[in-house]
Amino acid sequence: MLTLGNLFILMLLAAGAAWLWHGHGIRERALTRVKQHCTKLDIELLDGNVAFQRFAVVRDGRGNRRFARIYGFEFTVTGEQRHSGRVVMFGAHLGNIELDPYPFREPPAALAPASEPAPAPRQSGQVIELQQWRRDHPTSRD
Repeated sequence: MLTLGNLFILMLLAAGAAWLWHGHGIRERALTRVKQHCTKLDIELLDGNVAFQRFAVVRDGRGNRRFARIYGFEFTVTGEQRHSGRVVMFGAHLGNIELDPYPFREPPAALAPASEPAPAPRQSGQVIELQQWRRDHPTSRD
C-alpha cells in the first residue's frame, strides 16, 4: 500500500532525477560551446569533455547576480603543455569562457599578410639636438 510519506519520497526522488537529467543536458551544451571556442582559437580541447566544478552566484553580462554552473576543461596549443579553462553556464545559456594564459603559435610564413611592408628598423641611441632640428625644420612665422 502506498502511503502519503512514501509518495512524498517517491516524488522527491523523481524531482532529483529530473534535475540531474537536466544538468546533464547543460553539460552537453557547455561541451559544444567549448569545442566551438577551441576550434575558433585553433587550440585543441583535451579529453573531449568538461567537468562540473561547482555551483556559484556569478554576475552576468548585465551585472545581475545569477545562479550558475561552472565547468572546467583542459586544452593545449603545442601538444606538450596542458592549460586549464572554465566555462560558466546560466541555465542552458552560455555565460563566458575563460582560458588560462597560453603561448600563441606563430602563423606560417605562407599565411602571413604580404601586403603590409615590414616596419623600418629604428635607430636607437641617437641624440637630436634641438638647435640642429630647428635649423633643419624651419617654421613659417607671420
